[in-house]
Amino acid sequence: MTDTDHPTPLSLADVEAIARTAHAHQTDKAGHPYTEHLRAVAEGVQERGGDEAQIAAAWLHDAVEDDALSEQWLEEAPLSPRTKAIVRAVTKRPGEPLETYAARILTTPGALLVKEADLAHNADPARLAALDEPTRKRLTEKYARMRALLGLTGD
Repeated sequence: MTDTDHPTPLSLADVEAIARTAHAHQTDKAGHPYTEHLRAVAEGVQERGGDEAQIAAAWLHDAVEDDALSEQWLEEAPLSPRTKAIVRAVTKRPGEPLETYAARILTTPGALLVKEADLAHNADPARLAALDEPTRKRLTEKYARMRALLGLTGD
């Protein structure tokens, strides 16, 4: 057996660096660097008691969905199977009903905490305040619906 059969797993610092590079030229709806959102979600997962696999998934939670990294990259990356499963679970697929998406998150161990941290940052009133009223209203309703489907209450 060689080292390539079982590569050394990426450290959290490595995962963060990969995510920051992959999303380097991306901005959020308010024009802020997208990496600020990734950092906030990773910190939110950590604050909620998430483990390393969940924190790594938080850094990568939008990478495949946003085409910043490919599904093939995720498949081949030296990440834990749990991290990969969480990233796949929180990756919304084109045309996928929210109910199907929510069910996948709820049935994947560790994914709900990552999605909860993602929604918390997305719905942050200070972040939403930077958006125009129609966008703010649409996103507030979208995030509330997703929280309801996931059974999340409060912050």
